[in-house]
Amino acid sequence: MFKVLFSVSFFLCLGFVSFGQSKVFTPSPLNFDKQLTTISFGSCNDEEKKQSMWQYVAQNKPDLWIWLGDIIYADTDDMVKMADLYKGQKNNPDYTKFSAQCQIVGTWDDHDFGVNDGCKTYPKKDQSKALLFKFLNVPKENNSWKRPGAYQSYTFGPAGRRVKIILLDTRYFRDELLKGGLIGGQRYEANRVGDVLGFKQWQWLEKELTNSDAQIHLLCSSIQVLPKEHNFEKWANFPAARKKLLKLISKTDPANLYILSGDRHMAEISHAPIDEDTSIYEITSSGLTHTWPMMRSEPNKYRVGDIIPKLNFGLLRIDWSEPKPKVTADIRGLENKLYFECQLE
Repeated sequence: MFKVLFSVSFFLCLGFVSFGQSKVFTPSPLNFDKQLTTISFGSCNDEEKKQSMWQYVAQNKPDLWIWLGDIIYADTDDMVKMADLYKGQKNNPDYTKFSAQCQIVGTWDDHDFGVNDGCKTYPKKDQSKALLFKFLNVPKENNSWKRPGAYQSYTFGPAGRRVKIILLDTRYFRDELLKGGLIGGQRYEANRVGDVLGFKQWQWLEKELTNSDAQIHLLCSSIQVLPKEHNFEKWANFPAARKKLLKLISKTDPANLYILSGDRHMAEISHAPIDEDTSIYEITSSGLTHTWPMMRSEPNKYRVGDIIPKLNFGLLRIDWSEPKPKVTADIRGLENKLYFECQLE
């Protein structure tokens, strides 16, 4: 009897609601008044692989977790299958324990969108979005429920110590990639007239960045923004859109903006100028359950430090003690091992 009562109490404390034989975990609602001092993030999480990383992320006591895409590997237009995969991930004991302790927001990439390297032509994108938002428990009052696409924004913290999280949707509106035709050449050629965000999302993004009262801005893109030289998906496959994004950041000049990205099955930090007076950091964290361990080198003229081809998650630590907050980026892995640390200027 004691074991039964303990089990029931444990699940109730974690936020499970039981419906017959089915248990659905519901985390606590977002607390926008909470000051963020530690923010964790990552991507590329195969729900069929061992979920070892959550206990090590939790050791850092993050105030927020940001999904940067590939929450599950669905790759399907079968929405029943996709829903089951999300449910399995949400009720995974390791993830459940973590999400009971940490606020969670996020966006999608291609595998949780529904198709590898997918874009606006995917026929089930609206149904897929609804499943993503249900998994993330996006507040029903959030306007992102009412419009096409999965882009969202959230501002946390009291006046003078606010962090704005801007979650881009790089799938729903994106034009098609142009496949390279040369053996040994680029996997994708530049689509010089193609777009990534779509007209409405561009309007929304400019509004989010203009005259923001946040002291820190995190621009979250599932695919990399700054690196231009590798052969895989990236903003540089759409050079006009990439140029437009960097020009918009320069024009609106939000305080302390950093880019977070995933997708690549490795981690790295990039740092690049966007105009004569401004440079920007991008922290890529990818590979919660799997990476490309043979990736020891890859061209990226903006890289700070080395490629990290090991299972990893990202961490931002904010020191609010000075008028200008100090932000430190960590790339960490199993056993909470620190692989790389960078002071973001």
